[in-house]
Amino acid sequence: MKTTRQQQDATRRQIVASAVDLMTRQGFDGTTMKDIARAAGIGDATIYKYFPTKDRIVLGYLDEVVHSALADTLKTPGFADYGLQEKLQRLTDAVLERLLPDREFAAQVRGLAGRSPLSMLAEPLAARQALREAVASFLEAAEAAGEIEPCDFKNLAGSLYTDYLVGVVGYWLADTSDQFADTTQLVDLSLGVLVQALRSGLVNRVLQLGGFVLRSQMARMAQHGSGLLGMLQMARGALGAVPTAGQRGAAPASARPDSTAKPAPATRKPRTPTAAAPDASATKAPARTARAKKATP
Repeated sequence: MKTTRQQQDATRRQIVASAVDLMTRQGFDGTTMKDIARAAGIGDATIYKYFPTKDRIVLGYLDEVVHSALADTLKTPGFADYGLQEKLQRLTDAVLERLLPDREFAAQVRGLAGRSPLSMLAEPLAARQALREAVASFLEAAEAAGEIEPCDFKNLAGSLYTDYLVGVVGYWLADTSDQFADTTQLVDLSLGVLVQALRSGLVNRVLQLGGFVLRSQMARMAQHGSGLLGMLQMARGALGAVPTAGQRGAAPASARPDSTAKPAPATRKPRTPTAAAPDASATKAPARTARAKKATP
């Protein structure tokens, strides 16, 4: 009997869920494809029709995380009215929220990527393209609203965001601060610096230095005590003195940064989407559920 697309998708999800559970308990090397197939309730040969290797199953897990996080982000009440920084924060939060129940497994994936990066990155992730398109759309909306200067590298920015996200996840996995407060501060500061640079038009001029500079710094984000937070605080302060698009008359008042309009990052409360139309003032602060509660071993 021919299986439907829905049945195939359900089987893929079951394989991935079974693999995550087994690898969390037994480790990547201690889990076989046969183990995963039996846990998923399918034949030993059937699993290879969906995933040829364990590495591909891990990539399938990452795809699921990103696509689910994107869906959660876009369904956030009032999301279309968010500013650029808030949209990027909400997306980053959503990814961490999806990873939180599998934090131990996510740490294994990070170690696996470091051990065999070619096997993990040889195949293009559908999630990467989805992230690029999402970030490019956020930039287009910010540009149209006059929130930032015209940006001629939207696709590149989307690619750089995926590298940034990898760095944030690595930092989060190493974060032992109370309620992941250091990760909260890192995200707020780093995205704040980025958006201020875009408002000033500085990024367009600095882009000639090359995107590889940002990529080369991503590994440092996984190391506490590197002085990264202090450096970001200084950068945000310096950029705050640069005239923004709004100050030059391009952006409406609502698009201008207002440091007094948002609560401190560590005290933000997670937003719970509801079917009813939310009050605009109640939905402006990005969610923090992924970093507000540590996973229980």
